[in-house]
Amino acid sequence: MTIVMQPFDDFPAYLADSLFKQLKAVNPKVVLYEPIPLPEEAYYKPRNRYRADSLNRFLWQMATTKSVVIGLTTKDISVTNGSIEDWGVMGLAYMPGHSCVISTFRLSKKNLQEQLFKVAIHELGHTQGLPHCDFDKSCYMRDAAGKNPLDEETHFCPSCRLFLEEKGWKLTS
Repeated sequence: MTIVMQPFDDFPAYLADSLFKQLKAVNPKVVLYEPIPLPEEAYYKPRNRYRADSLNRFLWQMATTKSVVIGLTTKDISVTNGSIEDWGVMGLAYMPGHSCVISTFRLSKKNLQEQLFKVAIHELGHTQGLPHCDFDKSCYMRDAAGKNPLDEETHFCPSCRLFLEEKGWKLTS
């Protein structure tokens, strides 16, 4: 699987470069595309946000059966969550699928690069078919449940690790 990083034009180059290097350690097949504009059809004017599901549909069109496209933005993104029409999120992925989108909007600015990597591998895990982990609060696959628990996440639990390694991920202890 090739990971295609697609920054939108608001995304800082230094963050894209940092994430590129971190993802290469997990999967040597990573490519970084030039930034593109955010699609206007994904903009949700009432809340000045972008709809993550619309961004995923847009990114899906760039993917192949052997790639996953990960969109990168600093803008606020949201989804419908049950009865909440516009729920802010850090990321969203098709599960399984070939696209995901992540945003730095809800990430801590003091350790932004570390949190960005954690959200990226979380969403990429979903694209491989890995659901949220309910067993280990320090697993990268835990559900954020409307908060930012990324500083508490330190690893993939043994079950999630095995799942991803069977998919060809190169994970270190």
